[in-house]
Amino acid sequence: MKLRRRQFLHLAAGAAALPALSRIARAQAYPARPITVIVPFAAGGSSDVIARIVGEHMSRTLGQQLINENIVGAGGTTGTVRAMRANPDGYTIEMGHMGTHAASVAFYPNLAYKPDVDFAPIGLVIEQPLMIVARKDFPPKDLKEFVDYVKANADKLNMAHAGVGSNTFNFCVMLNVLLGVKPTLVPFSGTGPATNALIGGQVDYMCNAIPEVGSQVRRSAATFRTRRGAARHRSPYW
Repeated sequence: MKLRRRQFLHLAAGAAALPALSRIARAQAYPARPITVIVPFAAGGSSDVIARIVGEHMSRTLGQQLINENIVGAGGTTGTVRAMRANPDGYTIEMGHMGTHAASVAFYPNLAYKPDVDFAPIGLVIEQPLMIVARKDFPPKDLKEFVDYVKANADKLNMAHAGVGSNTFNFCVMLNVLLGVKPTLVPFSGTGPATNALIGGQVDYMCNAIPEVGSQVRRSAATFRTRRGAARHRSPYW
């Protein structure tokens, strides 16, 4: 069957457009399956909790489930490497932070990824202040006494953190430098296990985020109010 030239050109143009239209349709259909969220720290920590809260909202918005995958180790860099090596199709994202994508460059000379090259930022999720927290029977009763006590007893003290390069490590090391002390540093796979060790009295102090210790802080404040006028309450939080 012979086609007129104009009809042939129309058909050819339509055929050429099909791949582009197919790509657009696929892009518009995203996400077509569940999305994996790599959390580079242990379950129960602030990164994990934040990822679950954000993931729940994103699941409702996108119409697909977001599945947390906790990959621990090396201050969050092990999970970050996994995210970097994943297929770049939008179905693997990471809940990273300043430690995994900034401080890690300084702490790990042979880091397997380049944060500014191997990742595309999606958006800021949360800004969270850190607190100095100590076990409940730690002798100091306020920040001033804490400073004096740590300076006098640093060689006997243990400081918990979530791995070299994590925020709990970075900020507490800065604190130790300011105080001129070198306590024993005890690494954990995340802030969740580190907090449990602190509550259990297995370590002496750490720097931790508000989402991690907020409930304990509130309980401590409530205890202080109920004891007002009685013996001075020793709060482990400053």
